[in-house]
Amino acid sequence: MKRFLSDDILLSVEKPARYTGNEINMVVKDPENVDIRFAFCFPDVYEIGMSCLGLQILYYFLNRREDTYCERVFSPWTDLEKIMREKDIPLFALESQQPINKFDFVGFTLQYEMCYTNVIDMLSLAGIPIYAKDRKEGDPIVVCGGTCAYNPEPLADFVDFFYMGEGEVAYDEVLDLYKENKKNGGSRDEFLEKLLKIDGMYVPKFYDVTYKETGEIASFEPNHPDARKVIRKLIVKDMDNAFFPEKQLVPLLDVVHDRVTLELFRGCIRGCRFCQAGFAYRPVREKKAETLLKQADSLVCTSGHDEISLISLSTSDFTDFEPLANGLIDKYKEKYINLSLPSLRIDAFSLELMEKLQEVRKSSLTFAPEAGTQRLRDVINKNLTEEEILNGCALAFDGGWDKVKLYFMIGLPTETDDDLYGISNLCEKIVERFYELPKEKRPRPVSVTASASCFVPKPFTPFQWDAQDGYETFSRKGGMVKKSINRKQVRFSYHDTKLSALEGVLARGDRRIGKAIVRAWELGCLFDGWSEFFDYDKWLQAFEETGIDPHFYANRKREFDEILPWDHISVGVSKRFLIEERMKAERAETTPNCRQECQNCGAKCFGGGICFDSIQD
Repeated sequence: MKRFLSDDILLSVEKPARYTGNEINMVVKDPENVDIRFAFCFPDVYEIGMSCLGLQILYYFLNRREDTYCERVFSPWTDLEKIMREKDIPLFALESQQPINKFDFVGFTLQYEMCYTNVIDMLSLAGIPIYAKDRKEGDPIVVCGGTCAYNPEPLADFVDFFYMGEGEVAYDEVLDLYKENKKNGGSRDEFLEKLLKIDGMYVPKFYDVTYKETGEIASFEPNHPDARKVIRKLIVKDMDNAFFPEKQLVPLLDVVHDRVTLELFRGCIRGCRFCQAGFAYRPVREKKAETLLKQADSLVCTSGHDEISLISLSTSDFTDFEPLANGLIDKYKEKYINLSLPSLRIDAFSLELMEKLQEVRKSSLTFAPEAGTQRLRDVINKNLTEEEILNGCALAFDGGWDKVKLYFMIGLPTETDDDLYGISNLCEKIVERFYELPKEKRPRPVSVTASASCFVPKPFTPFQWDAQDGYETFSRKGGMVKKSINRKQVRFSYHDTKLSALEGVLARGDRRIGKAIVRAWELGCLFDGWSEFFDYDKWLQAFEETGIDPHFYANRKREFDEILPWDHISVGVSKRFLIEERMKAERAETTPNCRQECQNCGAKCFGGGICFDSIQD
């Protein structure tokens, strides 16, 4: 394979392996012998994108088709982009090393709102018109999916269509339709019109928006007879028989998550009221333990990785969690393959499992109390008591652990100063629990690392109507917690407050903020999620120049009857249920998890998953 970039260019940039391809398990096809070329674009640097499970799944899912070649594209780091701009080098795919502006599809996965300027930048680098209305016959079809696509409106002017839901369900139908349309000499518009008949497809050009003098949405209506009033997401019902790759791409440089990734289930039973994924990915659909063990075998054999990560929204809620984890540890410990667990619910923790994990490699434990007081944990429906947290930590300390990471949020709805001081109080109580152990059981001092993110109200959550704190308030609250910590064993940090403030604008934005995104990009905003590049002042300039009031989107409380920019999208969970949950939050009243008692949230409409499992009978 001939490299697109010369040796001189590759040797002049940081980490040239980001751009060369040729990784282990990379798919190689002859581009001339396929009907459809699909550029899978991740709008961030290689190391982040290669850690995305969705990329791994869809890459092999699309490439299993003989008529399709799916290739990867990542945002070039700033050093290479400068050279590409200077030398007029177009954005290219790693597999074929060919420019993507002549591909059939250019698809973006939207995992984080702060990547939106990178989407614009990648289109520009590729030589593809930024605005969908400016694209002509022969230009690629631009499609977006992923978590952030559930509010598609901030990028609506730039995207030809959005795929709502899980890609394994309808991408075959989409590609077959495209292939047939192309064979029959059909136009771009004819293809987009035909897409309207496929579930889960949202084509922004076929919808019109009007606004009130207040700035709120007055109407959101289809302008095409086939355009649906509401677009419902697509889900895989049977996870055991759903496509899952037998191998994973193995990068040739260190990436964020360089390990085998096992997806236990989709969805979440918990219903934490701040969590978009917990509502947007309902219902819960599990794989059987035997399926996962087979998948682990295949992935370990084909990758050479020395770590297996169990991925799901609340891993320890997996029905067969302990048997699966113990089975994986017993099977792979002789090969020194480690089992990596994400943040666990302390009330479900297993001392036996912890002890087994230590046999291979010891690391810190990560827990997510989210709030410092019981009242606020009840508001957000965490369903976790302080005693359960302290007992869980004591159990871990007794098992030989001495490092604990804790995740909190600041700025949650109904939060008071007492709730903030509760964070430091809880951390100090955890330290005290450690020193209740006999001296011989604590050869090293305990280390508690607490970090707080800033609450961002997200679509399809009970808090989607709430006002977000401004960055000054976030900074005041974070500083209060930091000053209140008196134990040297506790370290506390909080997220960039200005970054969270901007995330709040983009998360609940409508079509009008698209022009601000473009202007911010023109002013040099790129890699906004990276602290060394984030420039809040440039974003403020972009908002001012485009007449956008960021406070209207981030810091304003909405009424329940206001038309929201994402109301034409359905994730299954009803607005009625979200309103009920918000009212329960106001009363600090909790809701049982899905396994304890079905609350008829609306996810039954999909006809599968936990809503119909025998445990609900």
